[in-house]
Amino acid sequence: MNQNPQELNIFQKYVPEKAALYCHDLWTHYGFRFKITRSRKTKLGDYRYVRELKRHIITVNHDLNPFQFLVTYIHEVAHLITFEKYQHSVKPHGAEWKSSFRELMKPVITPSVFPVDLIEALNKYISNPKASSCADPALFRAMSVYDENVNNEQLLSDIGIGQVFKFQNRYFQKELTKRTRSVCLELRTGKKFLIPEVASVEPKSPDQP
Repeated sequence: MNQNPQELNIFQKYVPEKAALYCHDLWTHYGFRFKITRSRKTKLGDYRYVRELKRHIITVNHDLNPFQFLVTYIHEVAHLITFEKYQHSVKPHGAEWKSSFRELMKPVITPSVFPVDLIEALNKYISNPKASSCADPALFRAMSVYDENVNNEQLLSDIGIGQVFKFQNRYFQKELTKRTRSVCLELRTGKKFLIPEVASVEPKSPDQP
């Protein structure tokens, strides 16, 4: 495939070195518009087809670690492939997308691309991938180890019932866990929210004001 050095350099910056050419080849083969975006709280990346322009667009957040960026990128390319084959006749994260995602991931689930601990987590994940890697606590926790800016943050799943924590500059108290989300009381307003168990939060210690 034709290589654009500038585009290849972008992938070399954001994904593990040994996966950069593979990512570039996917971009070249499918001809989509690829954008690296600001951080988004609600998603790591997305795919959409602009019918008026007959153009596929894939975006990925700029602040992901290289392993999370790679998985997210391939996740979105799998959406493109599924759309080209089935249009809107299948579910967004149904069996067809899962099959495409698994096939795209196989070439990069190797020790030259991922650390051994992530390979184990990824092999379990791709057996039945969810709508987002964030929806799988085991994979998300394994990926988070490689984040550069961890500060004092933990996953909400590691916070005990009744504990107060900071999330998106607001303070909450964890009240009840329901599968992949927890019911949390916002202390300032008294309102309750469902927050994903894989959300990164900052626990508040008893001696903090």
